[in-house]
Amino acid sequence: MKNGIHPEYHKVVFVDSTTGFKFLSGSTKTSDQTIEFEGATYPMIRVEITSDSHPFYTGKQKFTQADGAVDKFNKKYGLK
Repeated sequence: MKNGIHPEYHKVVFVDSTTGFKFLSGSTKTSDQTIEFEGATYPMIRVEITSDSHPFYTGKQKFTQADGAVDKFNKKYGLK
């Protein structure tokens, strides 16, 4: 790797804005806000959705039944 052309990679705490869920990860993002996490101080980045609040991971996802093209045709023209 060439020196001086890559952003600094460091540990950052991401905080879910809706649930308050926190996790530590590596990132090149920086922030003026800091947070105490597991006995150390890290930069804090707020995010809107994490695995703690996303409907797919929480099991609260709504499934809609998508009809196929043949079913739509049959419904439209009354064939069964």
